Amino acid sequence: MRKCRHCERSEAIQTVRRRPLDRRIAALLAMTLSACTNQPAIAPGGVVSNNPCIDAILAEVAAPKQISAVSSYSHDVNSGSAPLNWARALPALGMSAEEIIAAKPALLLTGNLASSGTNAALRKAGVKLIGFGVPASIEESISQIRTISAAIGRVAAGEHLVKRISTAVLNAPARSKKSAIIWQGGGFVAGKGTLQDELLSKAGYANASATYGLNQWDILPAETLLRNPPDVIFMPSASHGEEARALSARTKLLGHIKGKARIMTFPDKLLFCGGPTIIHAMKAMTS
Repeated sequence: MRKCRHCERSEAIQTVRRRPLDRRIAALLAMTLSACTNQPAIAPGGVVSNNPCIDAILAEVAAPKQISAVSSYSHDVNSGSAPLNWARALPALGMSAEEIIAAKPALLLTGNLASSGTNAALRKAGVKLIGFGVPASIEESISQIRTISAAIGRVAAGEHLVKRISTAVLNAPARSKKSAIIWQGGGFVAGKGTLQDELLSKAGYANASATYGLNQWDILPAETLLRNPPDVIFMPSASHGEEARALSARTKLLGHIKGKARIMTFPDKLLFCGGPTIIHAMKAMTS
């Protein structure tokens, strides 16, 4: 089965992720070319990240000028999770062991690249690193925030972010359990056992994925959704290129269930990460 974009970029965060890859590859190639020309050099001996979800946390907890480089994904408006201005003020770092070793960081914060052997190669080269998987719950995300903030000596800032996330979750309005589904590009749906499933529950919704017999991450065809729509459908309202055309077609199809289901805007990028993205996702789910 084809992987969901969340899972793919989680591996790109961990081995190189996200569908469709053509646009991401083009963006990364463009950034690689710019790196050869006007990108500032990465200062050696600093804290670097090549993971966009970690970047989003660092943007909230790191001290000014504490971070020497961020993920190449974070320079792209369509794939970044950290504030774009913050990210673009820093050099971009890719996924290859050669590039990371050349940066000579004091500490690398990265995805769990053990399956590709990258992290093992980096450790063998003497690079100090901490690898992170993709959080499947709010608790796991909070644990990552605390580990990252402690690693860079910013425990108080990390606890401040944890408090903001906890407040956003706890302040979700009480409501009857309406059925809802997060329907992202390509028809991918976040099912049981995902962070997004927990966020739906905290926002007062019952994830309808099980109703359609879907797995943790699975595809829901438009025809199936039209035959039996949930009360609420969370989906992007804008996209780019080929995805924009597909989204336009899906939006027209959903016109046939007008009055049966409420369509709520939920940008794809809210599916990529935990951390501060949880705050934005809860706001989108409860607006």
